[in-house]
Amino acid sequence: MTTSASTATTTTASTGAAGSRGTGAGTPLPAGGAASAAALSMAGRGGDTPAAEGHQYAPQWLELRESADAAARAVDLLDPLRIRLANLPRRATGLVVHDLGCGTGSMGRWLAPRLDGAQQWVLHDQDPALLRLAIERAPRAGADGSPVTVTTRRGDIGRLTAADLAGASLVTASALLDVLTREEIDTLAGACADAGVPALLTLSVVGRADLVPAHPMDQEIAEAFNAHQRASDLLGPDAITVACEAFAQRGATVRVHPSPWQLDERHIALTEEWLRGWVGAACEQRPELTERADAYLRDRLAACAAGELRVTLHHSDLLALPRPTGGTS
Repeated sequence: MTTSASTATTTTASTGAAGSRGTGAGTPLPAGGAASAAALSMAGRGGDTPAAEGHQYAPQWLELRESADAAARAVDLLDPLRIRLANLPRRATGLVVHDLGCGTGSMGRWLAPRLDGAQQWVLHDQDPALLRLAIERAPRAGADGSPVTVTTRRGDIGRLTAADLAGASLVTASALLDVLTREEIDTLAGACADAGVPALLTLSVVGRADLVPAHPMDQEIAEAFNAHQRASDLLGPDAITVACEAFAQRGATVRVHPSPWQLDERHIALTEEWLRGWVGAACEQRPELTERADAYLRDRLAACAAGELRVTLHHSDLLALPRPTGGTS
């Protein structure tokens, strides 16, 4: 994360009517191939996370996971969110939603058609190619047919401040918390609390994957993968707990709801990529696993191709409703 939000560039697009749905969060695609790409993407790498040198973001991964993300997100959190949004002092002028690490903008495609009223979405990402896709694919109307407009902003969400959220009604993100550090989550929670802005933060990995049929190496791979996700001070599966604490310490009401991927014979391509990434990251963390893990991966991919593998990949969604601050919420 290198670009300050205070110097972010902004592009604006206005869209007409009729929305779609989807997910967010960009994913770096290493030039080394699909397995390496998926190893990063399974971490839930957010679109605001810079790719390493020689890497690029992978919109194809976002497209592959979009339907699973949409099916997984916790719709039970929407009613308390709608109640808060309906009581905003500026509600008559429409909602302003900041989507952090937006990727191709699919969080907006999922959420905007589920909210009433005019909406302006501010899409944050460091990758200009993903921002262009987000503009092209932006939702066009809210649940009641009201217009949705979109702007894009390149900037570092690790330095987000309450001033950056001036006038905001809501902050959203998808598959992002687990690739932030403790300091970055604390900064995010502080910015939302100081601005009095609710946050809906979805699809954070929690370190659990249930595979059916079971295999003796499942737990060993999972533990090595989780260790890999905690590298470089990133929180990985600990992020949801840290985020809950950070928001609660600032007086927010915090709700958490499970949002698991349920992968079966309808998701063979996605499951294959997930498997390659999951095993690849585990072997990167523990190279001594490689020989046994190669055989494990072959077995799992064969079961997947035959439609015999079921995977529940556990995530959590978080809704934080901070105390109103006399401003926007």
